[in-house]
Amino acid sequence: MKSGRSLRPPASRLPPPDGPDTRLVPARRGRGVLREKGSRFLAFASPIETAERAAEQIQQLRREYHDATHVAFAWKIGSGDAVRARASDAGEPSGTAGKPIALAIEAAGVTDVLVGVVRTFGGIKLGTAGLARAYREAAARALSEAGSRLLRETVRILVTCPYESAGAVRRLLRPPEVSLSEELFGAECLFRILVQPSRLANLTRALEAARLTYEVETAEGAPKAR
Repeated sequence: MKSGRSLRPPASRLPPPDGPDTRLVPARRGRGVLREKGSRFLAFASPIETAERAAEQIQQLRREYHDATHVAFAWKIGSGDAVRARASDAGEPSGTAGKPIALAIEAAGVTDVLVGVVRTFGGIKLGTAGLARAYREAAARALSEAGSRLLRETVRILVTCPYESAGAVRRLLRPPEVSLSEELFGAECLFRILVQPSRLANLTRALEAARLTYEVETAEGAPKAR
């Protein structure tokens, strides 16, 4: 293979997530190009939230590069028990395109990401090993350019209470696991609290023990319904 970037993660890569409520996601879109024996591998890394969005972006690549030989891809959404992933060789020999792209995603340590690699054949066959290396290297370059950021998953809870109970609400705050997002004062006090999912059960038990009215509003930073 021609000289190029190493598959090793860049020195600026963020450390691994520090708990079940955090994960690394792409910081931006990334692009990588690799030329090997006349073939061109053009890779695109994109943040995604749903499998439907991944399918839309793959279709967009196929339309834009309609004259390409292959448009292979892999994507990964979520983490832990909720992780979902898919890979496609797009007509390349089995295991030479989709799987290497997926391995590049795993090596980058990110999720909520799609990597599509557009290949234009240059007339010289690369062999299965050469194909796999080229697809993985092109994907790694796109992922490196995309970078990563730490996403902290939270659930938003709305708490309403009389003024005399405001102190009880504030005593439950434990940033960053349980933090205050907003407070409003009218006929009653209104608090919007962000809590990490692993702390949600403890917080709701504490709210109920304090006889405080609450409503779970939404999850923030979580993969959207698929």
